[in-house]
This record gives sequence, C-alpha cells and structure tokens, in this order.
Amino acid sequence: HVPARNEVAIVSVFDNYAVNPQLITRWGFAAVVVTPSAEILFDTGSDGRILLSNMAKLKINPANIHKIVISHIHRDHLGGLKDFLKVNSKVEVYIPASFPDPVRQSITASGARYRDITCPLQIDKGVFTTGEMGTSPIEQSLVVNTNEGLVVITGCAHPGIVRIVKRANEVAPNRPVALVMGGFHLRAASDQQLHGLIQDFCRLGVKKVAPSHCSGDRARVLFQEEYQEDYLSGGAGAIFKLEQAS
Repeated sequence: HVPARNEVAIVSVFDNYAVNPQLITRWGFAAVVVTPSAEILFDTGSDGRILLSNMAKLKINPANIHKIVISHIHRDHLGGLKDFLKVNSKVEVYIPASFPDPVRQSITASGARYRDITCPLQIDKGVFTTGEMGTSPIEQSLVVNTNEGLVVITGCAHPGIVRIVKRANEVAPNRPVALVMGGFHLRAASDQQLHGLIQDFCRLGVKKVAPSHCSGDRARVLFQEEYQEDYLSGGAGAIFKLEQAS
C-alpha cells in the first residue's frame, strides 16, 4: 500500500460493517492513514487478532506503522493495541491526556512510547489531531488535509459529530470538508434529530460522508438519501483515496 507520490489513502481495517466480505467484522473501529511520508493507525478495534488478520488481507504491513492515535478509552477502540504492540513496538502512541496510568504503563512495557494529547496538534505532514474534546468519555479525532479538502475521521464522536467537524475547521482553517467518516454515535437519535444533523452537515459544506461503526443503520439510510452519490460505503475494507495537499 505505497501510495502514489501525491496520494493519501485511508483504509478501514476494523469495523462492524464490512465493505470487503473477506474481512472479519466485530464491534469496533480502526483505520490506517497512508500518506507519502507516513502510515498512521487510528484506533485498534476490539480484538487485536482480527485487526492484524484484516491488515494482512489488505496487504498493510504492521511494521510500516510508526504512529498510532487512540480516539478514546473504550475497549472497541483500544482493545487491539496490546496485540498490535507485540508485533510492532517501534511506534509512538498518541493518547488523550485523560487516559489512566495503566494504559501508559502497558504501552511502555511493550517497548513503545506514548504522547499525551490535550490540544490540537499536527502529528505528521497534513495530519492533525483535534485534541481532547467532550467529557464522558473524552475523545480525539483525526483530521487529514488533502487537495480536495479535509478528511475528518472519528472513532465514536461522543463529543458530537457536528462539534468535531467544526473543530476540524479550526485545526485547518479555510479548508472545505471533503469527507467525514467513522463512527457518528447516532444509534439512539430520532429521525428529527438525524434530519437536523444532516442539515448541519450541509450548512458546514461537508461534501461526502461515510458513516460506519456506531452511526446506526437509520442514520446511514438518511445520510444516503441526502448525499446520494456523495454517500460512500463505510466499513472494513473501505478504501478512500485523495490527492495530498500541495
């Protein structure tokens, strides 16, 4: 998965929805951001064996990952980390500063390093964390700058998906939002709430969406009705390719 010189690829490697039927599904989320300069794992799903199996089927070598970003403390995003670090501990793990110390101790015991995140931070060329957001649980999301605009990748969007999109605009201002993907945390939302949220997306100029994981089936239906050809199927095996920001 070496992208073209100016290409960014975002590969969904763990999800409870599947785009590629060869992959194993399980409740959780993980994606790999591949740029010309880095391969970054965002979240690790709930089961490290499934994570590594899916990565192998997608021809993503764990040894090429040098940075891991964990969105929040829940097991369906953090659960695969220990198994991953057994096969590659030469990584830096970016965790919300609010994480409890046993997580840090587990990371360092594997031989890996950690970095506590509070504020928005550029972690690689064109790749940013939103910094800590929300309260219970505190969560960070990933923002990738491309020529087509920003890609916002959310683990579960506990702080609110619209708030996260607005934060992405603050992290990389004056850039349109090309794609919002990942877990939108909308399984309990009413149709009225979902329609209002979709209108917020439209007002914010979000061009494409790929809700998966905890977004909920009804949310996926309504987003697809609104976005039509700009609705992208999210789930394990989904690959989104964009041109790197110049």
